[in-house]
Amino acid sequence: MRNSKLGVSLIEIIIVVAIFSVLGVLVSRVILTTLRGSNRSESLVRVRENLDYALAVIERQIRNADGVSPCPNPDSLRIDYKSSQGISTYFACMNIGSVGYIASGSARLTSDEINIFSCSFVCSPASGKVPPSVSVNLEARDINATGIEAARVTVATKIFLRTY
Repeated sequence: MRNSKLGVSLIEIIIVVAIFSVLGVLVSRVILTTLRGSNRSESLVRVRENLDYALAVIERQIRNADGVSPCPNPDSLRIDYKSSQGISTYFACMNIGSVGYIASGSARLTSDEINIFSCSFVCSPASGKVPPSVSVNLEARDINATGIEAARVTVATKIFLRTY
């Protein structure tokens, strides 16, 4: 009679379980990395959209302003100007060091989802044929994201007044 063994041994089962465990860990890490990248992208878009909106409003108002006074401004967290309708108003960096935001004379320009942690408005007076200008520098991050997923965005622009 022949003695034939049918079935699998315990060693073979352990090896198969170990191989599938390693594959499971690798697949989990790939999925986790993909999700983190997606969250970071969403965070970056949220911060960028807020800053782009605020800069668009600031740029439109300053470019068409009748003047910036005083220029140079003594406080880089605030810029006072006279609108094209002759109304005195301002843009300001509020609560810097806490949960900062950008405000205008009439409204908050950035949402409560982002934190402005560095902000400045610097007016340069006219020089010869060069009109007065305002340099705006902003740094913001997503308030809801943490660690590697938190986006941090820096923007800077220089706005020349048209009415010179």
